[in-house]
Amino acid sequence: MVKKLTKHGNSYALVIDKPIMELIQAEPDTPFEILTDGRSLLLTPVRDAREEKKFEQALEMIHKRFGRAMKKLAE
Repeated sequence: MVKKLTKHGNSYALVIDKPIMELIQAEPDTPFEILTDGRSLLLTPVRDAREEKKFEQALEMIHKRFGRAMKKLAE
């Protein structure tokens, strides 16, 4: 996807489409961390540490319960 910057006052803004926001589970008030290597930008939604821990625990439970089935599906 190629996007263009939009003039916003004395700055420029990048509009993130709603499907992308839903995909990364971000809301309009979600803070983003911006990293750069001098050539590229990486935007990462900042997650609440408690929510992140709950997500990791749920992922671990799914892996334990369905890991073999997932592996077979991948083959």
